[in-house]
Amino acid sequence: MTFELTSFEDVKKLIDLEKVNQDKIVDGRLNGIDITRLKMCIHQSLDDLASINNATASTFSIGTSYEGREMKAIKISKSGETRPAIWIDANIHAREWITGAVCNYIIDQLLNSNETEIQSWLDEYDFYILPIANPDGYEFTHTTDRFWRKSRSENGSPVGCIGTDLNRNFDFHWLENGGASSNPCSNTFAGNSPFSDSEAANMRDFLTSISSRLVFYLSLHSSGQYILFPTGFDDTPIPQYNTYMSIGNLAAEAHGIRHGTNFTAGSVYNLMYTATGSSMDWTWNALKANLTFTYELRDKGQFGHLLPPDQIYPSATEFMDGLKVIMTELSREYLK
Repeated sequence: MTFELTSFEDVKKLIDLEKVNQDKIVDGRLNGIDITRLKMCIHQSLDDLASINNATASTFSIGTSYEGREMKAIKISKSGETRPAIWIDANIHAREWITGAVCNYIIDQLLNSNETEIQSWLDEYDFYILPIANPDGYEFTHTTDRFWRKSRSENGSPVGCIGTDLNRNFDFHWLENGGASSNPCSNTFAGNSPFSDSEAANMRDFLTSISSRLVFYLSLHSSGQYILFPTGFDDTPIPQYNTYMSIGNLAAEAHGIRHGTNFTAGSVYNLMYTATGSSMDWTWNALKANLTFTYELRDKGQFGHLLPPDQIYPSATEFMDGLKVIMTELSREYLK
């Protein structure tokens, strides 16, 4: 079933359909753990996956959110944290549920795939993965407002507006060039200062702690089907532009093979809009990670953030197809 979202009634129908299907089991169930359900206790699934694979995986917290929720991540490592590091985060924007589901699929593949190629990554890299970077907002989308984007921090708004766009709260051209808003009621409110929100500050602190080993930063968003790289500030090409574009185009081609899904690679500024203070741009600039990408996953507007559950598994598998290409290019470029 599909909907053309032309009215508020159509949106309501799709939300209702999502609620009906959110607890269904879909392809991707492994060892009794359904790692691709749209609405799930992702933290519990992390603990379960780590317990089953305790020789290589363990969960940890990078801190707590404004409302006191744990920001739980998983480390997957065979090296004792000595190899080049890869970081992946999802759900920094609360309503983008597909990102956490795809993130959990990546974790499952790293731990349980029989593919030699995927398992070889663990012989080269240590992975650190945060499936819910905005736990307060994520919870709010399940209890109150499905379309909530921001954190849930009090920001001093005189009219009681809540929350910061965490992906505008990082200290790279913060609140410059029209790439974010100073209005606390805006969906792109940048916060009261760089890293004013604990969630962004926690990410900063942990990423800084592994910065000497960090070779790849990857942030999952939706939607639009874009493979984005720095910067969102202006159209000045970064020094790595040609390399990033080449890798992005190769990944886009791979993403399309399985289901015909069309991804486009390019800078945030050139493909989308001005966006300042993002986690990716800050990591690229401050930590000098070798490769930094932000993904906008499915789709191109038919469902948007209300992606039906039957698209979770296809989204995850097509993403892995492209990730394989990126990992090959990463090793070729940076582990010569």
